[in-house]
Amino acid sequence: MNFQLGLIGYPLGHSLSPKIHRAALESCGLEGDYSLFPIPPEDMQGLEALLALVRSCEITGLNVTIPHKRNVIPLLDELAPTAKAISAVNTIFMQNGKLTGDNTDAPGFLADFHRFQTTEKPRHRDTKLALILGAGGSARAVVYALLNDGWTVTVTARRLEQAQELITQIPVPDSQLSIIEYQTTTFHSLLSSLSLIVNTTPLGMSPDFDSSPWPESLPFPPQVTVYDLVYNPRETKLVKNARAAGLPATSGLGMLIEQAALAFQLWTGCNPSRKLLFETVVE
Repeated sequence: MNFQLGLIGYPLGHSLSPKIHRAALESCGLEGDYSLFPIPPEDMQGLEALLALVRSCEITGLNVTIPHKRNVIPLLDELAPTAKAISAVNTIFMQNGKLTGDNTDAPGFLADFHRFQTTEKPRHRDTKLALILGAGGSARAVVYALLNDGWTVTVTARRLEQAQELITQIPVPDSQLSIIEYQTTTFHSLLSSLSLIVNTTPLGMSPDFDSSPWPESLPFPPQVTVYDLVYNPRETKLVKNARAAGLPATSGLGMLIEQAALAFQLWTGCNPSRKLLFETVVE
């Protein structure tokens, strides 16, 4: 079988996905290729035309990134349980004759976060309280993953209505999930108990190297871990500043590889080596 795979999003110039998935194809001894399909957010006709190629099996499977993780949902026949709970899709394929959307961002994030925790020296934390910066499709996956891992989560976003929509669509007890305004003054009430900060916004992504989602005037809380979903550059300003403050911090490269490997397994049935995929993108 020839596996034709690809990525929908816009823009896609920074994407490492072709390199990762071509390495996965080679490592599994499979024929195929991985292509980029840059589709602007307003081009719903282009989106529909591309999904039609999955229906006809001319394309085996697609990844989905910003800004289409939610745009694709009305065009699909079925959502896997995780994608349905999150209301965001990052993987598309045909299953039982139905165009199906799944989400490997949530398990991908959690697997890499746990891996990162095991590489750090144990740090005493009285709480499992996380602050999520941003409220888009990736934020939904992170929130869902952390809630299912026993965390209490607070979401903040520049567009408060987007954060409000997120928490109303992920049904959990009010005590586990809340929102605050994206302002330095509102962060102060969390600082003493916060143990994790996750950036799900594109702030700091190449070529915007000098931006950070964390306020310059606000010190990082003590005992906090910082996880930045941005993976290009390898060390964002947020990660750099957190490490300079003596805190454990990591970029989203591990999550990128983990979610890619999980998607690849859904498409092909082959489970590629994470170590090989990591070596492919850092060589």
